[in-house]
Order: sequence, then structure tokens, then C-alpha cells
Amino acid sequence: MAVIIGMDPHKRSATIEIIDHTGKIRAVGRYGTDKTGYAEMLTAGRQFKDRVWAVEGCNGIGRHIAHRLVHDGETVLDVPAKLSAQVRVFATGNGRKTDPVDAHSVAMAALHSPNLRRVEPDPDLLLLSMLADRRDELGRARTDTINRLHRFLLELFPGGAEKYLSATKARALIATIKPRDPLGKARRRLTVELIGELETIDRKIKAADKELRQLVADRGSTLTDLVGIGPSSAARLLADTGDIHRFRDRDRFASWNGTAPLDASSGDQQRHRLSRAGNRRINRALHIMAVVQLRRPTQGRAYFDTRKAAGKTSMESMRSLKRRLSNVVYARMLADQQRRELAGPGGQSGATADSSATGSNPNTDPSDKPQPGPTQQANPAPASTA
Repeated sequence: MAVIIGMDPHKRSATIEIIDHTGKIRAVGRYGTDKTGYAEMLTAGRQFKDRVWAVEGCNGIGRHIAHRLVHDGETVLDVPAKLSAQVRVFATGNGRKTDPVDAHSVAMAALHSPNLRRVEPDPDLLLLSMLADRRDELGRARTDTINRLHRFLLELFPGGAEKYLSATKARALIATIKPRDPLGKARRRLTVELIGELETIDRKIKAADKELRQLVADRGSTLTDLVGIGPSSAARLLADTGDIHRFRDRDRFASWNGTAPLDASSGDQQRHRLSRAGNRRINRALHIMAVVQLRRPTQGRAYFDTRKAAGKTSMESMRSLKRRLSNVVYARMLADQQRRELAGPGGQSGATADSSATGSNPNTDPSDKPQPGPTQQANPAPASTA
């Protein structure tokens, strides 16, 4: 049986614990993540012929070291932080954290969880993820700049500027005023500087969207054809989802992205509540998609109105819409992936046929289901290396 090397990763250090199939501890160590420390850790792990590395948070703080291990031919499993936290609480009876305790919890979680995802970095998806992160940062910077502009313009003009402010509108507005007092002149100068910063950010956002749109198209994805999904959301969906086949059905996908309601029934009372679990970045992309569809005469808008007419509140109707849009996105990604597989590595096949299952708006079959159980996925066989 393979040993499991549980790892609690940090930016500059990593603590590991090696256990066998019975849970017996074989070795413990703390290593740096620089070249020397990493080499020592790899040597310690390779003392065991059959081994599997279990790294906590391979989409977060553990990504850098997990990818280094995969690059060096190691088998790495991604252990979600929530799963290892549950193991730690059950084992210790409290939530106290130390690096050795965390490493032990990660190793035990991997030992008793046969459906953990194997880390297999895709350079194209890593690029999409990195550029999507950058696009999100630009969006936050733009919002911050707009808020500061509104604050200065409110002090320069009675009532301030209109709600939806652009650099062009702000520049036209500031050109109509020339204060004579030192305070007013300073405010105007700072406002002009902010307008320049906003113009720079807008240019970067435009360039980022163009690059992401091309990369998404090169991937063979048609997600941007869906109403409410732009290049940034499409890149985020592709990068975070990875292989769509790892979700057995659309219910598992909805559970993963947090749009499936949680069953909170008790006795004869049948009810469901909002899920705050799941991938929040994908949940946000679906929320944006829902908001855009509500602003237009789409089937999504019609579905929302139908739910409200049935007695649901606006929030409940929005949750139902997001759950339905999750189905639409899943079907589209599944169709794109199947088309790519049929086309092979040489290129893409022809245009896809739109249907109610993969169209840009929700279909009408029922899908407001509670969160399903865990995905059944075969545990990858551990690599045997000398």
C-alpha cells in the first residue's frame, strides 16, 4: 500500500507528515519552499517507493508547491481546506491549529477520502486563471477610482456627478469649473489625476478583455455566446472548473458552485436554505449572469417573474434562477468539451447546434433540487517511482 504524505503548505515553508495505510505515522518534518528546502522534502518523501502527496488548498496557497511536485513526476491529491478542518476538529475536539496538526489532518483526510481530485496542471487553464485574476483586480481598481471621483466631484459640484460615471463624462464635467481658492484648485487637480488613472485602467481592461476573449475562443469554448457571460467570467469558469467530466451530472456541478440549495427539512416540514459553500468565484460569475439576464427580455427574466408570481420572494427567485443558469452553463461546457474531444488535438470541429439544453437562457425542466451527495470519482492509482 502507498504511503500518504500530508502537507500543510505556506508561502516559505511546508510541514509534512507521512502515514501508512493504517494511519501509523512514519515521518514528520518541516521544510523551506526554496530550492534547498524543497529538495530535502522531496528526498524525504522519495524514501518510500509507493507514495501519494496530499496537499491542502491546491487552488490557493498550496498551488505553487503542488505544481512543482507534479512537474517532478509526483502524484498529488488536492485536499480541500474544509475537509481537513473537519478531520482536525473531530480528532482533537477543538479547532486549535498548528502546522503538524494540520499536516496530520490533511494526511488522514486523504486516507479516508477516495474521491479527491488529482492535480494535473493545464498550462492553458493556468494562463486563463492568471489573466482572469488580473482582470478582477482591474475591475476592483476601477470601482475604487470611480468612488473617489464621485467624492471629489460632490465637493466641486452641488449634487455631484451622475451615478454611472465614465472618464469622458468626468472630464467634460471638470472642464466647466475653475476654482480660484487653493482648496478648490487642489481638489480639481486631484480630480484630473483620478480621471487620468481611470482612463489608464479602462485601456488595460479593454486589452485584458480582448486577450481573454481570444484565449477562450482558442480553447474552443462558446461560453461567451451565453447572455450575461463575458470573457472574464468565461475564463474564470474554464480555469476553476477544469475538466467538466469530473462532475457526474449538473446537480454535482451546482453543489460545487454553491447554487444548489441545502436540504434543511425536519420531520414533516420540508424546506431548503441558501448554500454558502462552494466555489464563490464561480457563484459570483453566475450571479452576474443572472443580473444581466434580469435586465433584458430573456427567458431568464421570464423564469424569474414566474417564480415571483408563484409566491417566491425576489431573493428566492434569484436563487432559483442562478440554479437554472448553472444547468445552462454545465450543459454548454459539456457540449464544448465533447466537441473538443471529437475534434482531437488538431483543431476544432464545426459550429454547434443550439438547443434548449445549451441555449443562452434557462430551459423549463425542473431543477430546484437540494445539494446532492459527493461526486463518485475513482481514486487515481499512486505512482510507483524508485
